[in-house]
Amino acid sequence: MTSASSTLPSFAELGLPEKLVSALERRGISTPFPIQAACLPDTLAGRDVLGRGQTGSGKTLAFGLPLLARLAGRSAAPKRPAALILVPTRELAAQVQDALAALGRSVGLHAKTVVGGMSMTKQIQALRRGVDLLVATPGRLTDLIERGACSLEDVQITVLDEADHMCDLGFMPAVSALLDQIPSNGQRMLFSATLDGDVDKLVRRYLHDPVTHSVSPAAAPVETMDHHLFVVDRAQKHDVIAEVAGREGRTIMFVRTKHGVDALTKRLARVGVRAGALHGGKTQSARTRTLADFREGKVAVLIATDVAARGIHVDDVTLVVHVDPAADHKDYLHRAGRTARAGERGTVATLVAHNEVRNAERMMRRAGVRALRSRVTVGDDTLIRITGAQAPSGIPVEVEPEPRPQRRGHRPGAGRDRRPGGQRGERYGERREGGRARFGERHEGRPGEGHDGTPRQRPEGRSGGPRHDDRPNRRPEGRRPRRETAQ
Repeated sequence: MTSASSTLPSFAELGLPEKLVSALERRGISTPFPIQAACLPDTLAGRDVLGRGQTGSGKTLAFGLPLLARLAGRSAAPKRPAALILVPTRELAAQVQDALAALGRSVGLHAKTVVGGMSMTKQIQALRRGVDLLVATPGRLTDLIERGACSLEDVQITVLDEADHMCDLGFMPAVSALLDQIPSNGQRMLFSATLDGDVDKLVRRYLHDPVTHSVSPAAAPVETMDHHLFVVDRAQKHDVIAEVAGREGRTIMFVRTKHGVDALTKRLARVGVRAGALHGGKTQSARTRTLADFREGKVAVLIATDVAARGIHVDDVTLVVHVDPAADHKDYLHRAGRTARAGERGTVATLVAHNEVRNAERMMRRAGVRALRSRVTVGDDTLIRITGAQAPSGIPVEVEPEPRPQRRGHRPGAGRDRRPGGQRGERYGERREGGRARFGERHEGRPGEGHDGTPRQRPEGRSGGPRHDDRPNRRPEGRRPRRETAQ
């Protein structure tokens, strides 16, 4: 908690309903963060709000609490949610859901997450029952709308969370198409770490006379976060990473590619460090399980790509390591934002080779941070003092393979041919009985029988039996006969 928080008004003084205040107190939240105190009076009044704050500054409750307060006591119609929160990633959707679902139940509201990688059937069923607050990624929500499973015509409050990241990922056309389906007289809130580029286009097109609340500059450094630039020889980089991973405490390491994440996870396992891998190529169940293991302390090291940088919210992460330097200053800030959250202290370290120093320092200047540069080697005192690095056990640990998805039962229409008027099975002599495909049975008799019930003759070939149609051999004269095995 920042020192300024003691001077902020309480949630009750800001006008939050008593039920929500009590629900917050049960979760140990009694004093608002600056971004929450700044936004609540306007958002509770129904005004459009443009909020900017550093990652980990409490933006989720800044838009979530007034949304729940204004919808309390209402009930959404089937397939027609009353409020929508758009987020760029599945991890961030889960984070928002975790923060707001229990608070919503305290005022009689039901929240549902709609993201890719999870059962669409269950999401459709939940929408049919009625969802008051829908937390969604643009792609999956668009799919559900196209299937007729969801309509945005009753949405009264719309929130764009991490709008800059949605634009960076190329969601701008999808987000615009979704916002065009929402009534223009509703309340709209946009929260982002930066408000430039395509974000500014969204603001000018969809927000009406918005009130802007910015608790800090877009690239302001976090006072409780220490930044370090470690210059490492390429030959020793893997050994340095292993020592850092062997430290005590929670650590998140960022790698540029999915292959790099998996390779580093296996490399650390060989030297005795159990780490969790998180990237877009994992199934949703695997990603959820990995984050749960990291939160519960079953693994102390999480290795992730940038796609997960904005969706990881785990307390007590004391070190973030850029194994691969961030591509730009925005990625750097959002990676670094996984530590030093809610006023806690944290350390951010970037590992670079000698030829990467200049670019890394230029990027950090754009991010508004000053990093202390140090040359480190294996067992270096500076490395140990800053990160707590220690040599791993060297005893290999087993990497648990990702379970294969279980085969589901027969789905109606699963064998239907995509061309009009046909079923795929009919093309191959398939007859369906009781939902199962039986191949080679076009008739009502038993397998191996003809239409009249007599035994079916086999063609001449491997079985050695005679051909049943007695067709003459039409092989042209002079051509060599095929070998018996070829038939």
